[in-house]
Amino acid sequence: MPRGRASLRERANEGEKLIGALLRMPSEELVEMLAVAGFDFVLIDCEHGPADVVALRQHLAVAAVHGVPVIVRVGEGDRAQILRVLDQGAEGILAPHLDTAADAAELVDASLYPPVGSRGFATYSRAGGFGQVDPAVHRDWWLEHTLVLGMIESPLGVANVGEIVATPRLDGIMVGPADLAASSGPDDSAVPDAIAAVHTALAAAGSLRMDIVGTRAAADASFAAGADLVVYNLASSLLAHLTDLAHPAR
Repeated sequence: MPRGRASLRERANEGEKLIGALLRMPSEELVEMLAVAGFDFVLIDCEHGPADVVALRQHLAVAAVHGVPVIVRVGEGDRAQILRVLDQGAEGILAPHLDTAADAAELVDASLYPPVGSRGFATYSRAGGFGQVDPAVHRDWWLEHTLVLGMIESPLGVANVGEIVATPRLDGIMVGPADLAASSGPDDSAVPDAIAAVHTALAAAGSLRMDIVGTRAAADASFAAGADLVVYNLASSLLAHLTDLAHPAR
């Protein structure tokens, strides 16, 4: 558990607007650079990026040195990965493909200790200070401060958004626009309308909204439109920057 600072969940629920970056390229230096640049959090991608637990632990340790919290996007329905990620000290989980309230309830169950969920209990992990934190203190802190986020990425998820966001202890949702577009057919709502419906449901429920963007202008627009957390697609942003650098006037 972090020392000397508020948790990411605490900051988000208190209304602070938080900026992060989605990192799917293994690089401790990029984690450090994001911290030095002043980002509020790092989102490490273990769904579309490498899911090497050793590398992940190294990234979490570097982030902790700089006091930057980490959210990890895990694989779909991967309870074992959720357990390992949290044991290594990630403050939040982002799980893909929530289509139903049952999916959301399963995510919460995997992410939180009893009596709320059924996450396996351990105090000898990195998250437990290697056994130096009192078990009750450890349990209570993670029950209160683990940030539990899911992704809606299909027309079915959009249709069930009201029930999904009503799931107790699910903190918020990020729409996955690429998967939503790929899974939408001619009889489904247009993707912008579907995204708007999810955002409306989040606002009505008082749930956190996370947006993924590629530019500073898009980040500003997301915050202005009601997002609580905004995350840059770092691969896209870096490639755009590198492409620009590669084509000077000459």
